Amino acid sequence: MMSMVCCLIVVGCSSKTNEVKEPKETKEQIKGAKDELILAVGSEPEAGFDPTTGWGRYGSPLFQSTLLKRDNDLKITNDLAKSYEISGDGKVWTVKLRDDVKFSDGQPLTAADVQFTFETAAGSGTVIDLTNMESVKATDDYTVTFTLKKAQSTFISLLVTTGIVPKHAYDNNYAEHPIGSGPFKLVQWDKGQQAIVEANSLYYGTKPFFKKMTFLFLNEDAAFAAAKTGQVDVSYIPSAFSKQKVSGMRIEGLQSVDNRGFTFPYVKSGQKTKEGYAIGNDVTADPAIRKAVNVAIDRKALVEGVLEGHGTPAYTVNDGLPWWNPETVFTDADTDGAKQLLADAGWKDQDGDGILEKGSLKAQFSLIYPSGDVTRQSLALAVADMIKPIGIDVKVEGKSWDDMATLMYSNPVLFGWGSQDPLEMYNLYNSQYAGVEYYNVGYYNNPVVDDWMKKALEAGSEEEAWEFWKKSQWDGQTGSSAKGDAPWAWLVNIDHLYLVKDKLDIGKQRIHPHGHGWPITDNIEEWNWKE
Repeated sequence: MMSMVCCLIVVGCSSKTNEVKEPKETKEQIKGAKDELILAVGSEPEAGFDPTTGWGRYGSPLFQSTLLKRDNDLKITNDLAKSYEISGDGKVWTVKLRDDVKFSDGQPLTAADVQFTFETAAGSGTVIDLTNMESVKATDDYTVTFTLKKAQSTFISLLVTTGIVPKHAYDNNYAEHPIGSGPFKLVQWDKGQQAIVEANSLYYGTKPFFKKMTFLFLNEDAAFAAAKTGQVDVSYIPSAFSKQKVSGMRIEGLQSVDNRGFTFPYVKSGQKTKEGYAIGNDVTADPAIRKAVNVAIDRKALVEGVLEGHGTPAYTVNDGLPWWNPETVFTDADTDGAKQLLADAGWKDQDGDGILEKGSLKAQFSLIYPSGDVTRQSLALAVADMIKPIGIDVKVEGKSWDDMATLMYSNPVLFGWGSQDPLEMYNLYNSQYAGVEYYNVGYYNNPVVDDWMKKALEAGSEEEAWEFWKKSQWDGQTGSSAKGDAPWAWLVNIDHLYLVKDKLDIGKQRIHPHGHGWPITDNIEEWNWKE
């Protein structure tokens, strides 16, 4: 389960540093050494590099290894594991480990470390949802058995994303001084400025081409300035900078499920959370309003106008992933169709002010976005303009995350999500997560959707579960997509844009998740320098 803290980090990423900080080495030394890189590819992980509290969830943990991993087609492959088996009832997972793995301090990695990692993560109370894990046991030096309370096909994602930490070297300072068995090791962390990493000579996998990398923690303007002055080899940039050429560098536009969309309060007003925050909205509780908004929005125009063409229209939280249902795609930018939906549901402009009414209820609501996020602000304003002609009045408001936490149950809010784990669908749409942290804040509830997702969780394998996940989105009659109940209006998937030195090959990049955690480095073993 993703905690509130994690959500705030993910959707509100920013760097403290606004100026380019020179690494400890001189630029001349770095420039002449083709086996070293300087990167400005994301924000600083302020909580440190501890996988048991969430490091590596949105990209490779880099310093640690995982039991399994996904290849470039998002299929499961082995990492620390040699093999794994799942019992017929789906509750017992047995993992056989490699016996040739050492941590960067020279100590062997064994099943005891895996047991320790998952027990520590389960007790951390942070982003890793192991509430369904009944126990984890090292049955011998290189065999681990996980016993679940009930079958859970998505448990495999926890084996993909949770880096293994050393039992013998784990303490309260681990997050700042991690020891692992991954391809790199952390040698220096200057908080607020940079992290310097070196290749782990004991790494059991494909040895990285680059022996040293320096990660600079820069905001978007500073990262772009560093690229223009030749100080970095890779720099993450927003779409607004994409038309500016930088000598010696190319733009890599990488596909992602890093999406933006807004949730609708699904129920009528009148209830309150235990904290006293209002729940529900009488306007958005009408399915005609939700469907008309979805139909009226021109997603291609949002991609071209707000993202400068660097993205794709979004129809679900998981477009393009193996468990996505392509039948969820519908014809949008249809003003006439949206008007008809509203008219059929009894919405009329009774006083001639351009805003529809239904009885005493006016078709108007606020659309809230996190202040300071220019992209979300632009999307919200564009959406308001797009749906005004169909008679719905939207007031766009920027708020702090603290304010949004009190308003998000009764107002549409523009969020960002996107994961390589179908469990995200469950968290956003299942009725049991209604009002839980930043998940199902609209209080969406459809027993049919719940049942499809229950079947997906109880499936014997990830692949078997995919068809159930697809049906939860749209089964021909109902679903969590806009074709069904339309509890969300998904807008765009944002391409992750990087300026990359012309001679640097970053390999084949898989579909990126939400942009926290340096996902571009997930295939770091494939990177090399071409003379």
